[in-house]
Amino acid sequence: MKFAICNEIFQGWKLEDTMKRVKEIGYDALEIAPFTLAPLVTEIPPEKRMEIRFQAETIGLSISGIHWVLAETKNFHLTHPEEKVRLLTARYFRELVDFCADIGGEFMVVGSPKQRSLEQGVTKDMAWLWAKTILGQAAKRAEERNVTICFEPLAPSETNFVNTAEDACRLLAQLNSPNFKIVLDVKAMGSESKSIPQIIKSSSKHLAYFHANDNNLKGPGFGKVDFVPIAAALKEVGYHGYVSVEVFNFDEGPDVIATKSLEYLKKVFV
Repeated sequence: MKFAICNEIFQGWKLEDTMKRVKEIGYDALEIAPFTLAPLVTEIPPEKRMEIRFQAETIGLSISGIHWVLAETKNFHLTHPEEKVRLLTARYFRELVDFCADIGGEFMVVGSPKQRSLEQGVTKDMAWLWAKTILGQAAKRAEERNVTICFEPLAPSETNFVNTAEDACRLLAQLNSPNFKIVLDVKAMGSESKSIPQIIKSSSKHLAYFHANDNNLKGPGFGKVDFVPIAAALKEVGYHGYVSVEVFNFDEGPDVIATKSLEYLKKVFV
């Protein structure tokens, strides 16, 4: 199993310093939130993208990909009733694919709960059609750039659009692109009626990325979630991709979060 960690945990750090520390701790890759670099990826010039890629290669660390792709942005929304907004969103999704590929990333995680939730008056059928159109265009660009888009089912407390792995797999089947898969997130799966191992097994053929965290918004091993059966299920289905640490509570600080999370993951994935 390969282990990654999200760079926003290292708040205020230079990206190169984050890469070096993540490598020292023992991670295989770094997952990057674009908003930590610039308000929009279109503001990150080609030379800066090359620099990021070169720094990672020099340090010996992979860039697993990007996530929080619409965080801190404005005027983008996957299911917005205004066509102008959807057109802007579709264009930006293609730009995100290009950015991911340019920095050497393989996976683009699409969570963005606020930017996909249904606006007043929008039905689920309308939202489904609009989302498919935007994501379908992005998937075509992803095929050209060797990036895999991973759609993330999220809890009803976060969004009202695609709340289960089953729904995400249905979206994937309708898009029918080899470069459109799903990502499973431990915290998000905690909201489903099925157990996490059951979800992993039932959606395994569509699984391309995995987020490790706890229901308490902290890292794996920092709460009550037992990762032993989760690790067993991932092994059983033959998953050999990234297990990436994504947390939302940074109280312990980046070093403690990164170190203890990896120690725990390596222990349960033995």
